Amino acid sequence: MFASPLVSEPMAIIALFSAILGVVFWLDSFEVFEPAFKYLPPVIWAYFVPMLCTTVGLTPAESPVYDWMSAYLLPFSLFLLMVTVDLKAILRLGPMALFMMCAGTLGIIVGGPVVFALFGPFFEDPVAWKGFAALSGSWIGGTANMVAMKQSFGTPDSTLGPLLVVDVVAGYGWMGVLIFLSAYQAHFDDWIQADTTAMDRLNEKMKNMEDQLRPVTLRDLALMIGLALAATVAAKTIGATMPEIGTADATVISTDTWAILLVVTGGLLLSFTPLQEMENAGASRLGYFALYLLLTSIGAKADLAAVLDVPLYLLAGVLWILIHIAFLLAAARMVKAPLFFVATGSMANVGGAASAPIVAGVYLPAMAPVGLLMGVAGYILGIYAALGCGWLIGLVAV
Repeated sequence: MFASPLVSEPMAIIALFSAILGVVFWLDSFEVFEPAFKYLPPVIWAYFVPMLCTTVGLTPAESPVYDWMSAYLLPFSLFLLMVTVDLKAILRLGPMALFMMCAGTLGIIVGGPVVFALFGPFFEDPVAWKGFAALSGSWIGGTANMVAMKQSFGTPDSTLGPLLVVDVVAGYGWMGVLIFLSAYQAHFDDWIQADTTAMDRLNEKMKNMEDQLRPVTLRDLALMIGLALAATVAAKTIGATMPEIGTADATVISTDTWAILLVVTGGLLLSFTPLQEMENAGASRLGYFALYLLLTSIGAKADLAAVLDVPLYLLAGVLWILIHIAFLLAAARMVKAPLFFVATGSMANVGGAASAPIVAGVYLPAMAPVGLLMGVAGYILGIYAALGCGWLIGLVAV
């Protein structure tokens, strides 16, 4: 433990956190570390390593650079993630795929307020509901939405800590179950009398897909960074003029929320233009780097003691996942959906674009791109659906 932080200058903090991300993703490329990153993916290390740096006194718990990163890196990353979305391809997935994804989303939206109504009175944290509101974002689309909901509902960093543990244990635990169940998909499909026509058609199509990525150029970088920065500043400027909406006890749509909604909606509209082709140069990867860098600053402000106090939070998270599963199974029974769409629809919500293609690839290797598209659809839907879920949780908490 150091008497005072060894790294406190803003640029030095950004350099340290960038280096941490570099080392984490570098280690992830080695086969020997595969078990460590299978259940604890890089996004988790991006949060917990900076938290440990602050715990031992290497970095400060508070710094002006954290506020700057929170204010600008989130809209910057969301714009790049949204402008590169291929909405036409997502809509071509077919009604069954989209129906199962939406059924999983509905399970999260319903499960959040139900679980908090049961467990809320036992939490010592008076704003624990804001942590659950942030978790709803993670479970409807992934990390980007979790950070967006944290910003929207003003979730304290100490409140978010235990919910990140729940996200890992319950969320990735369920992912492990789905991977295990892949060996029994034929039995499930026979039991439910599944209609595999749409799945077979998609599987054949995806076998013929070619990778469109190309080397990034200086022109690409200038266009991506310039547009994302301009969109960020514009969204924050306009958002600051918008009225706040909510109840007497909770603000659901703040000026920060307006900025997020504006940059997300603007990015989606621009995805119908030739700007969508920036993805061929890796625009979404630049967006994810900005998002992960933001997550390092959130981790640096977190309270380790709060993270260690999770049993009740974990129990609540497991029940929440079970409600999500119940909705998926009911929907599968209704439309005779194969287990592939149950699993991928679930991961498109709970895991987002990072996990959905992994699970899809385990079930049908050629269908990993379908998992990616469903995951992307999940985080588009999640920005809006998680706001509604968080609002419902806030109403229960009042």
